[in-house]
Amino acid sequence: MRIAVNTRFLLPDKLEGLGWYTHALLRRMVLNHPEDQFYFFFDRPFDPAYLYAKNVTPIVLFPPARHPVLWYAWFEWAVPRALRRCEADVFFSPDCYLSLTTSVPTVMTVHDLIPLQHPEQVPWWSRDYYRYFIPRYIRRADRVITVSQYTRNAVLEAIPDVDPGKIATVYNGCRSIFQSLSESDRQQVCDAFSEGAPYFFYSGAIHPRKNIPRLIRAFDALKKRTGAPVKLLLAGRFAWETGAVKNAFQQAEFKQDIHFLGYVSEQDLARLTAGALALVNVSLSEGFGLPLVEAMYCDTPVLCSNTSALPEVAGDNCAAGRPAFRASNIGGVRELFFQWQALRRLSLAKGRERREVFSWENAAEQVYQQFRFL
Repeated sequence: MRIAVNTRFLLPDKLEGLGWYTHALLRRMVLNHPEDQFYFFFDRPFDPAYLYAKNVTPIVLFPPARHPVLWYAWFEWAVPRALRRCEADVFFSPDCYLSLTTSVPTVMTVHDLIPLQHPEQVPWWSRDYYRYFIPRYIRRADRVITVSQYTRNAVLEAIPDVDPGKIATVYNGCRSIFQSLSESDRQQVCDAFSEGAPYFFYSGAIHPRKNIPRLIRAFDALKKRTGAPVKLLLAGRFAWETGAVKNAFQQAEFKQDIHFLGYVSEQDLARLTAGALALVNVSLSEGFGLPLVEAMYCDTPVLCSNTSALPEVAGDNCAAGRPAFRASNIGGVRELFFQWQALRRLSLAKGRERREVFSWENAAEQVYQQFRFL
């Protein structure tokens, strides 16, 4: 089989959510299926490390696709030509974009429907593009993969004329680097990142949907009430419209105990996750919630809101799904912090059981089998 793949998020030293998803699936597919030929479509110079075996052919397509006009040019002009040249049997797009002008059978992953559900939470310059094209992409795809049942239901609700039979849910997995640490190693992480103090940890982009201002205010309230010698570490790049986050930080009484780490390496991310008192995710809307799975594999307790896909991923091993722990109010987020110690033992035991559901090996094979439907 000749499999063409949109790999534009395989960026050298800059992998984030979509990039990690693409990398985790493709590395396994390529190695597990040497009988197939893979064509990776990049939109800029690539790192040879992403060419996982000899059955991968890299193709750089112009223009770099990072703006609506360039998205259209890349997917509707460059991609169809490349698909014809390599005589692809199937086109796989792991980032919810595809080409409407190709006849090549297409499999597309939908991670969430945030642009349709909460258009105010995406940059203004891309809203019209998303609103127009996402429904058309989903209708055009021959097979649609969603990363949670929540996202699958959101697709069917937002686009009711889509055939539910072509939608398959395939959970994400977890990279092997996410493992538990010994007490001495945990202390080394604290020494390196939090001045030796225990810390709560957030991992993800810094923007409005992630509910970071409430997280900061809740942490500040914890410090005021208890005086606990803990810190809050946030790893991730600042995205757009982060003024509310910066204001909450400036107004925090204990801002010296809140540290924005920016983008961190894969190794540091794993160590930070494993060294934390708990991973905290109070996002208002998530299509999956990969940091929760990473925390489970690190034996780190999970404190998360009960919104969107987070309860589905967390299961019953944490505060998710409990009505008192809502992310939409400051009290609910504050209670997450206050209750974490009581939840710790339950979270660890249930997390070890729950994490077995999430495997990149299984995910890669399930996605690959979608190609066989075409």
